[in-house]
Amino acid sequence: MKKKQWTGWGPGEQAEQHYLVEPRALAGGGDLRHVSEFLRASGWKDKSKSGGPLSLESPDHEIRIAYDPYALPGGWTIHGRASGHQDEWTVTLGRQTPVEIVAGLTDALTRPRSAHAPNVWAPLREQRWTRPPNDEHVTAVSADGSAWMQFRQHPDGHAMWWSGAQDEQGHGWTASFTATTPMHLIESFSTALASPEPVMRPRGRVPYSARIRTTSVSVLPSQLSAWQQARITAARAATWARNSVRNIRPHTTARPRTAAGSPRSRR
Repeated sequence: MKKKQWTGWGPGEQAEQHYLVEPRALAGGGDLRHVSEFLRASGWKDKSKSGGPLSLESPDHEIRIAYDPYALPGGWTIHGRASGHQDEWTVTLGRQTPVEIVAGLTDALTRPRSAHAPNVWAPLREQRWTRPPNDEHVTAVSADGSAWMQFRQHPDGHAMWWSGAQDEQGHGWTASFTATTPMHLIESFSTALASPEPVMRPRGRVPYSARIRTTSVSVLPSQLSAWQQARITAARAATWARNSVRNIRPHTTARPRTAAGSPRSRR
């Protein structure tokens, strides 16, 4: 009878080395499923073709999200159709945009809008982002200078939001938002961008940069799976709750009508 070596991690499980990376804006793209699986669990339709780019459509068919690593420069494209009082809008994000920051925006697409007026700059001020002196456009820059958020207003009236991050070697990503992009989505993006929380990357997937700080951690595959499943479960629960509310209709009892000319009963 062969003796089994007890690893302390459960049957057949071996811990894997991962890294907590900060600042998150320089952590690299990450696992696309962080974005796509949440949207699928929220009722979005997968329109991807076999072997082709990722393509997802919102339940109301108003918004499309695509990730294409093959085109140049490649990356994420989020497009909203014109509807009601909302003009057509587009967001593009580079391939190396961390999925946790992309999800800051895409997760917000699955939630009802807040009643509060959105403020793109508030999350940045809370994390002590500063405005460079004599800058031509309204700009906020992170404390370490690696990430920025900017609103550009040109003399011809053209306006846009522009964001991104760059290390000391010039490697990084940029994101652009048409001026018609709903402000609450840009606020959700800036909140994720400015978050001081590190993000996790597996060994071999951490960009090389002197501006990155890493902490080595041992993670079980079952732990990773549980964390991913918890996010998906939360999306499904929220979707179920929203659909349940929509399906509830108030029941009213119609008053009996009295025929014209008929005598009313007296007490």
